Amino acid sequence: MTRTGLPLRLESLSRRYGSFTALTPTDLDVVAGEFLTLLGPSGSGKTTLLNLIAGYVEPTTGRIEIGTRDVTHLPARQRNIGMVFQNYALFPHMTVGENIGYGLAVRGVSKDECRRRVSEVLSLMRLEEFADRPIQKMSGGQQQRVALARALVIEPDVLLMDEPLSALDKQLRRTVQLELRRLHQTLGRTTIYVTHDQEEALVLSDRIAVMDQGRIQQLGSVDDIYDRPANAFVAGFIGESNLLAAKVTAVTGGRATADVESFRRTIVASAGPGVEAGKPARLLVRPEHLLFDETGDGIPAEIVETVYLGELSQYGLALESGQIVTARQITDRSLRTGTKVTLSWKPDHALVVSEN
Repeated sequence: MTRTGLPLRLESLSRRYGSFTALTPTDLDVVAGEFLTLLGPSGSGKTTLLNLIAGYVEPTTGRIEIGTRDVTHLPARQRNIGMVFQNYALFPHMTVGENIGYGLAVRGVSKDECRRRVSEVLSLMRLEEFADRPIQKMSGGQQQRVALARALVIEPDVLLMDEPLSALDKQLRRTVQLELRRLHQTLGRTTIYVTHDQEEALVLSDRIAVMDQGRIQQLGSVDDIYDRPANAFVAGFIGESNLLAAKVTAVTGGRATADVESFRRTIVASAGPGVEAGKPARLLVRPEHLLFDETGDGIPAEIVETVYLGELSQYGLALESGQIVTARQITDRSLRTGTKVTLSWKPDHALVVSEN
């Protein structure tokens, strides 16, 4: 199987259904061979965007290019795109090998070439021994691999995957995630992957596009999305977060001065994009970055909950204002419910983000 992938470009791509906008005008460049994840809650527009690229939905406005080809108005079968669906969409009356080879047969590929490519992808997916097995006798995880093999055997320019692991249990999902990473590193296919699972996105992606309300809220590397979220929605959707209402009074040199009512004090922290004095904002401190001990002159709090996670424990901490924040640190058996502590964080571990 050839190692290849083509770049993908979207220009002002949108989709409306009457007065409802499913996708606002969107520009996006995907590098050849990149693994890009569209991440967001249900109804955020990620599947609409995937279906536009696939050719299952006609855009209201905009343009789609794969490599140097304008495919905006081409039917799906002419785009050379591989698609893996959430429900796998396998043919129940066919064997594993027949399911994998179906796309080649309808494209008019010769029987000899079809056999060669099916054999190759069976080996790649470690399914050789199951070629003649009825698909209904395969487990959920095995059927997922067959669906992926069927998408790969046509040697697509772009591979699209719509929540393909959602039906698998947690342990199997983790195993298949690692398998997907191996395949991507081996084949270098340009891949667009849809999920609402943030952990899955962090494990698999070169870049992540976080979506909400029909628009991309932030596009960036895994580190950018997690450590430098563009706004409160992204901060709250990716990872666990302490997000506290903040009244920004000044922004100077990339630093914001803000009154945080829950802390009953003024703080200075890095300012995210769009943070301005007088505009709604939030202070973000991740649980793993929130430090506390029984001494010091930090923000007063009391431990109200302890969740043992092994080497680490998660602590619920009540501030004097009544607000509960979460911290995660190495387990200390001496820290019990009712213990008085003070909170702090390193200067580069707090970020003021815009509300929208």
